[in-house]
Amino acid sequence: MNNLKYYNDSLAYDFQMFMPKEKPVNTGDNIVKMPESRKNTRTNRRAASRFSVSVFSVVATVILVGALCANLVLRISVNELNNDINKAKSELAMKQSESVALQMEYENRISYINLEAEATALGMRKLDKNQVVYVRVNDKNMAKNGDGEVITSKQ
Repeated sequence: MNNLKYYNDSLAYDFQMFMPKEKPVNTGDNIVKMPESRKNTRTNRRAASRFSVSVFSVVATVILVGALCANLVLRISVNELNNDINKAKSELAMKQSESVALQMEYENRISYINLEAEATALGMRKLDKNQVVYVRVNDKNMAKNGDGEVITSKQ
């Protein structure tokens, strides 16, 4: 509202501004007619909400099926890895038993009894007392070997 005219014209007041506003007269009809386009928007809203619910349910179903498929794929890969681990463990156990068998065979081949049997087969025998030759050293610390050579402690 432009109040500048009251300041420029006169000193009179416009009392209309301070009067209570009149209420609209009620004719008794409480029926309000809605335009036709509103009815269409309601049906459009209902259709849109039905469409959005159906789209949401389809998207949720696709996500759920995708998650189940991913879970299935991960379980299959875990089972394959477990099978590989079990194969490697059984192979390791087999190699360890083979190693123990080879160690036992090695120990049997180098045992004292087998060595004695091989020596006897080659014609060797244990040392007897008559085969031992004792060397006496006199005060001069000299010895004579089988060739007749004299060995002294100074050499």
